[in-house]
Amino acid sequence: MKAVFISFNQAYYEMILSIMDRNNIRGFTYWEQVQGRGSKNGEPHYGSHAWPTLNSSVLTIIESRQVDNFLDLLKNLDKQTEALGLRAFVWNVEQSI
Repeated sequence: MKAVFISFNQAYYEMILSIMDRNNIRGFTYWEQVQGRGSKNGEPHYGSHAWPTLNSSVLTIIESRQVDNFLDLLKNLDKQTEALGLRAFVWNVEQSI
């Protein structure tokens, strides 16, 4: 099992859920408003007057065999509108209940 953490501009929310639905990725935890800035480039997302946009985040636990395809789909989505910002990170899940 793998944990996939996705941080993204709020505009991506419906698209990410659609990708998850089409790929039988059902369970997730969603944070509607998170703040941050990218490590490479892009504008900060602080929800402030100067930087009004915000990010959201999703954490999902999926089968290891699903990871590569899921990341490819997310990467393709990010390439369509790179200025919005989308990042995904994968961790091993050692145990769960």
